[in-house]
Parts: sequence; structure tokens; C-alpha cells
Amino acid sequence: MTYRSTALQDDRADSAASALAAERRRLINLAYRMLGSLAEAEDIVQETYARWYAMSPRQRESVASPGGWLTKVAGRICLDVLRSARARRERYVGEWVPEPLPARAEWPTGATDDSTADPADRVTLDESVSMAFLVVLEAMTPAERVAFVLHDVFRYPFSEVADIVGRTPAACRPLAASARRRVDASRAPLSPAAQRAGVVKAFKRAWEAKDIPALIGLLDPGAVAVGDGGGLVTATLHPIEGAEPVARFFADRTLPGRLTVRECTVNGQPGLAAHVDGAVVSVYAFDIADGRIRHIWAVLNPEKLRPWKSA
Repeated sequence: MTYRSTALQDDRADSAASALAAERRRLINLAYRMLGSLAEAEDIVQETYARWYAMSPRQRESVASPGGWLTKVAGRICLDVLRSARARRERYVGEWVPEPLPARAEWPTGATDDSTADPADRVTLDESVSMAFLVVLEAMTPAERVAFVLHDVFRYPFSEVADIVGRTPAACRPLAASARRRVDASRAPLSPAAQRAGVVKAFKRAWEAKDIPALIGLLDPGAVAVGDGGGLVTATLHPIEGAEPVARFFADRTLPGRLTVRECTVNGQPGLAAHVDGAVVSVYAFDIADGRIRHIWAVLNPEKLRPWKSA
């Protein structure tokens, strides 16, 4: 073998490795939307790559589309995880809320490029990762969720979705359609971004002032607040329903001198983060429609706040 042919082979190998590495961002995005957990999404992607490299070089070379292969394997692992998640959620202490993500510019490390090793930095924040959207996905069957995320969010054809879900393309269409109806039914007219940010700012001020009438005025009459402590920290075990009960709950919560509440971005939407001595101890996501808060999701489980921790 000549030096030139060896160099060409090395170039092809480097090119293939780069192409595989580039798939990681898309797989993290896909798995996070399917599972609502960044930690689980990261595990899925690691397992997917482990299976790829467990194959022999000849087996890998025979794969016509490495990206398609990785997607298929990741999708099937996500489906298995979702099927087992229902039993795990039943054993979960209190309410389960998807893992919240900060905006890239608000990373504690200040990283804004691909140099960071944090997989959260690879998640594209848009409507499909808003907390309201992820909560709706949680109510779907595993097959509905996978079919919907693959087809409606990532635009995979039903022929490829079917290969992952293990059903025919014809059977996958109603799965995605059923999921789509759930999403459409949950949607309300989206308030302008500036208005949503203003509502969250006003909520923060009213909370800090313990101003119950102001809080009630910012909440939809049917507002619901959900806390997720995972049994690791104190959090309300059941949803709080109604504008006045929610307002009184927040007004009664003490804010020690060391605790500060700051405005931030949570899953692409205006939110709040509570800090104690500089460390994030809880994150609040909001669903706002017509200038009123419909839902508040408070994540206090420290295992779900990993992306918010300083390096």
C-alpha cells in the first residue's frame, strides 16, 4: 500500500468521524424532546455511539447512512426508555416535571459556542422544548410521542418513523395525528415575548413584596402550580389549583436574605431562577396566555438542575 493511498484512507476516516460527531447535536435534541430529561438524553446518545463503535469496521462501512442508523438506534432506545418510564414515574416522589434548560448565553460558565462539553449546550431552544409543550408530550403514549417528535418536529417521513416504532407507516400516521390533536388542544394564543417577559417580571416583584392581590391579578383563574422536588428536597407533592391558592402559596413562601430570584430564560421562555449563595436551587417555568399565567412549574430536584450549576 502506498503512502498516498494510506493518506486517502486516513482522510476518509477523519471525514467519517467528523460526520458522526456532527450527528451528536441532532441526537441530543431528538432524545431530549422524546424524554424530557437531559441526563437520560445524554445516556441514550452515549449508548447509541457505543453500539456504533461496537460493530466491526466492515459492518460500519456497510451502513449506507450512518446518520440514519444512529437515529434509528437512538429512537428505539428512547422508545424502550419511555415504556419503562411510566412505572418509574409512578414511584417518583411527588409530581414529575421535565428537566429545565437555560439559554446558552445564560450558562453559568458563560459558554456560547460548541467548545463546552455540556450536552445542554447542544439543545436548540424553540417552541418544541417549551415546558408547556414537554408536559403535553408526557401525557402521550410512548409510540405517540416518538412518532410525533420524529415526524412533526424533526420531519422524518413515516417510512422511517415506522422502522423505529416497529409499526407500518399506515399505523404511524394515526399515532402522530392523535398526538397532534393533544398538542393543538393544549395551545392557547401565544402572548408576545415582551408581554410574557413583563408578566414574569411583575410576578417576581409581587412575590418578593408578598402582594397577594397583585399575584392574583397576574394569574389565570384556573392557574395551576406544580412543584418537583423528587423526594430530595421539600416541594409540594400535589398541584395547587386556582389563582388565590397559588398566590397565597407563593406569598407565604419565605425568601431568606441569602436567596435571590432572578429573571432568566427557561426552555426558551421567560422564567425565574432562585439562587442561594450564587447556586441555583430552583427554576420556575411559566405558561402565559392572554397576559395571564396559566401554569407554573417549579423544579427543585437538584438532579434536574445540573445544567444550571456552575462549573
